[in-house]
Amino acid sequence: MGHWEIFLFFLIIAFVYSSVGFGGGSSYLAVLAMYSLPYQEIRLTALICNVIVVVGGVYIYLKNKQIDWRKVLPITLINVPMAFLGAIVKIKQETFFLILGITLIIAAVLLWIKTDGKNEVIITENPRFSIVRNSFLGGGIGFLSGLVGIGGGIFLSPLLNLMKWDTPRKIAATSSVFILVNSISGIFGQLSKLSVGMDYLRIVSLCLAVLIGGQIGARMSLKWNPLIIKKMTAVLVLVAGVNVLIKYW
Repeated sequence: MGHWEIFLFFLIIAFVYSSVGFGGGSSYLAVLAMYSLPYQEIRLTALICNVIVVVGGVYIYLKNKQIDWRKVLPITLINVPMAFLGAIVKIKQETFFLILGITLIIAAVLLWIKTDGKNEVIITENPRFSIVRNSFLGGGIGFLSGLVGIGGGIFLSPLLNLMKWDTPRKIAATSSVFILVNSISGIFGQLSKLSVGMDYLRIVSLCLAVLIGGQIGARMSLKWNPLIIKKMTAVLVLVAGVNVLIKYW
């Protein structure tokens, strides 16, 4: 396995993010992108790390009954097949990195302007329209997520906040469920076409780093400023996106 320093980066990212209740999936993807690793390996690694990060959060949201399944299901049911479809689409490595670069830049902007979640106002809509809109939203983000190798929460969460879709807590719970099922579906899609060029030792090592860092951070009450971490993530993701586009444009 080359680039052992990535293990340390993943460990630190997982530690810092989990200590304030974040996942940090976009940061893992940004780090991998800057190393220009095989694109199939980047996608699979990022998706597995997403599952490791959010599964604990989903359990807590379920335990506290903060998941509104009537609103979550329209988003996640369409998301699952679309994420799988995106994951199995065959694209050239250069095309993948171009899409990834653009995606990271958009994600950085959304991270920077993401609402603070203090507004509890919810916009009520016609149930039929809401179901159709949520299905299209989940399906579109799911396909892009499967194609690139992200959980999709970095797009879904700020969009739902801007739409005043629900309370901040329920939006966070919905995003966690979305990331979990989206990532699992994407993983199955990736496993259907494994590449012989992937470094499986590196994949396992990085996932282990996320697990260890996440568990340690979640058990420590450090007083990080969540807003500062979001801004730092936005800068990291933006730099990675621009760097990828410069290399492959």
